Amino acid sequence: MNKVIIIAEAGVNHNGNIENAKKLVDVAVTAGADYVKFQTFKAENLASKFAAKAAYQQESMGAGGGQLEMLRKLELSEKNHIELIEYCTLKGIRFLSTPFDLESIDLVAGLGVRLGKMPSGEITNLPYLRKMAKAFPELVMSTGMSTLEEIRQALNILLEAGATRENITILHCNTEYPTPMQDVNLLAMNKIGKELGVKVGYSDHTLGIEVPVAAVALGAVLIEKHFTLDKNMEGPDHKASLEPSELIAMTQAIRNISLALGHENKGMSPSEAKNLSIVRKSIVARRPVQKGEIFSDENLTVKRPATGISPMEWDNVIGRIAGRDFMEDEIISL
Repeated sequence: MNKVIIIAEAGVNHNGNIENAKKLVDVAVTAGADYVKFQTFKAENLASKFAAKAAYQQESMGAGGGQLEMLRKLELSEKNHIELIEYCTLKGIRFLSTPFDLESIDLVAGLGVRLGKMPSGEITNLPYLRKMAKAFPELVMSTGMSTLEEIRQALNILLEAGATRENITILHCNTEYPTPMQDVNLLAMNKIGKELGVKVGYSDHTLGIEVPVAAVALGAVLIEKHFTLDKNMEGPDHKASLEPSELIAMTQAIRNISLALGHENKGMSPSEAKNLSIVRKSIVARRPVQKGEIFSDENLTVKRPATGISPMEWDNVIGRIAGRDFMEDEIISL
């Protein structure tokens, strides 16, 4: 059985502070995530000075200033990246960071990161997609705000640029923070997989943990979820993120569901085998039966335990002659 990959999305919830970033790594390790992921960008390359904040960002940080001002405070330097990679190695968790611009692709790939994570906003960025395909041997692409045809077009660009279909995972996603339940449309995840022939997963922005757990039950091979040290911290993504205890609960639930999915073959499991003779039944005497009496519906019945003749042999027993006396409830033998 393949273990579901869990990416604990720290994102920019470090608020530009390397010590906060390390604390987020510690939380991801405690939760048992496979990766902890940050975001790599140069604010000037990502947003123009005219770019306004999204509504959810205004709710979290106020309406003053634009995206550029906000993003400058959330950048991680190259030195920060190196320090975080070393810290992740020390703690035994894999480091990831989503590059948001062409320069940042070079930075992340140049640091030895092999999995390239593409955010929803870049799915229509042709130069970006081409460069990601050439920079990383494995790719994960989020698909918030996109149609199936836009996803197909982006996938074709990746393939034409040298990526291989088996090394691409596409994540169903909704980019509203938090995502209303009625807008999740989780069944679209499997539609993407069937139509495009790729591995699928889910990047979640709902409140709580039930939707990513449900995604695993539907077949997601990868789950990405934002988390924070404290939802009340100042910053754009904290309120729609899981706190440490919630991340732990989500990870454990996903691991349990992944185990529970098992395989498609139906059969008796080792744990239940011991109950077979206790729960199933045998053919027994309904009342005392004398030697030479003919077995019939009147003198036979079916009761536990299943240590005698199976009730499935009922038709083969009816009409036979008792070879000896049987007490009431005694298991019949021929």
